[in-house]
Formats: sequence, structure tokens, C-alpha cells
Amino acid sequence: MRVIFCADPLHPSRPDEAYLREVAAAETAGLRRGLISFEALVYEHDAERAVRRVAASDDGELGIYRGWMLRPEDYVRLYDALEQRGLRLINTPDEYTHCHHLPASYSVIEAVTPRTVWLPAGGGFAVSRVMAALRSFGDRSLLVKDYVKSQKHLWSEACYITSASDTEGVMRVVNRFLELQGDDLAGGLVFREFVALEPLARHSKSAMPLSKEFRRFILDSEPLLTAEYWEEGLYGDMYPPDDLFSGVACAVRSRYFTMDIAQTLAGEWVLIELGDGQVAGLPERTDVSAFYRALAERVGGLAP
Repeated sequence: MRVIFCADPLHPSRPDEAYLREVAAAETAGLRRGLISFEALVYEHDAERAVRRVAASDDGELGIYRGWMLRPEDYVRLYDALEQRGLRLINTPDEYTHCHHLPASYSVIEAVTPRTVWLPAGGGFAVSRVMAALRSFGDRSLLVKDYVKSQKHLWSEACYITSASDTEGVMRVVNRFLELQGDDLAGGLVFREFVALEPLARHSKSAMPLSKEFRRFILDSEPLLTAEYWEEGLYGDMYPPDDLFSGVACAVRSRYFTMDIAQTLAGEWVLIELGDGQVAGLPERTDVSAFYRALAERVGGLAP
């Protein structure tokens, strides 16, 4: 198996410095690596040039991408270009989008995640359209994001909506969020019912409220590693059970993905969202060596 990292844009024969810890851990665990040019893939739309430093394989070698987030169309280009070199990424393009875009997987996680509605970008975000979509929430508090990301570090400015029925307040947050996302807006707007989670701390820089969240990596429906999501605050001895949401994990249409998990003030576990395991970041508190050892141990049972 090959782990495909992003190269340093100024030194294409070296890994991007953001992934140096992971590269070292992967090599120590005995995993081979390759490097791609993220810039050639995403900005030049030249997938062949992007993968030219990846050594070809003649046996249908399995690959796992560990790099910056990709729009689904860029993932297709990468998947196809690597396939031409004899490598098959662990998740197909459809599997990538299934976990990368929240609306694509919502039907699978709906019973265990906060209530959610979304508006595709193609229809615009007129006040009447937004408020019609939020009518079923009554005056509940909401969070706004796009299909992939939020502006959670600008919590009260571009993420948290105090009341779904307050037109002025809703549009103030929505318009600020759209302004900040700009051309990077992914898919459209997503509105999620705010659920009070077990508190952790206030972020030291942005002052956003942090909750006791965890990121769990799942490989072939089984947990690979679970890490505390935030680098600040004391988690104590609370930890999600290994079999938590195991039924959901089996229903997710992806081989390699993440579950972000938290506990409510009422003591119930909720699944915040899924992510593709190839582009989901390793939280700061992750034991990176343990992560890649666990991955290497499971590689023997993986097929292209």
C-alpha cells in the first residue's frame, strides 16, 4: 500500500511541511509513500503533472491520500490519474463525496445527528428562500456552514444563529458566512439545529465555545483510532465506546472515513458529522505514530 502526501510547492521532491510528522510516522510504520502536486491538480487542473512523481505500480496497488481537502471534481482527477499509474485510491469518487459532503450522507446518519436542512447554491440565497427552509425549526438556535466547512472560529459572527425565526439575525450571520467563504463555498448552505454539548473550554484565540468532541477514524466499518478533537481543555475520563454507532458505520458507503462524536449535556452521544478519512485532519492530540502503526497493521487485510 502507498500513502500519497502533498508535496512542498517550492520543493516538489519534499513533503509539504504540514505533513512531515505524518510522513515520518508512516515510514517508521513501514508504509511506502508518494508525493503529488496539490497546486498542479487544483489550480492548473493538470492531474498528469500532479502525479508525475508517483512511481507507477503494475499490480493494482492500494493507495490512501493524506492531504489537503479536494473538491469532488478534483478528487476524480486524482483518482483517475493514479489509476493510470496502477494505484487505486481506497475510496472511489462516489465514496469520497458521500462522506465529504454532509447532505450526501445525511440519510445514513439522520437518526443520530442534529436535525439538518440545506440549500444548494444554484437556487441563490434570497431571504425568502432561506427563511422558508428554516420554518420547521421554529425559534430554535442553529449553526450555519457549507457542505464541508463552517466559520466556527467566528462563532457569533458567521456560525451561530440565535433564533431561526429572527430574519434579521439569520441573514446577518448567513451573509457574513457567504462573504467569508467567497468562491470557496462548497455545495451550498447547511443549517443544523444547535445542540448543547458537554463543555470543554473557550478557545484561547477565537473564544469560541469548545465541546468534548472526538474524531474517530473508521476503516472497513471498524474503528482504527479515536482522538480528542481539541488541543485545549481537560477531557477527563469521558470516552466514546468502541462500538458506538457501529450500525451506522456499517451503513456508510465508504471504506475509510471519520466520525466526529460528542456527548450532549443530557448524556446522549451524537454524531456531529462524517468526513473522508483521507482529507480529515489528525487532531493535535493524536498519537501520530500509533495512528500509522494501526493503519499498517490493517494493511495486510486490505485489497485494491
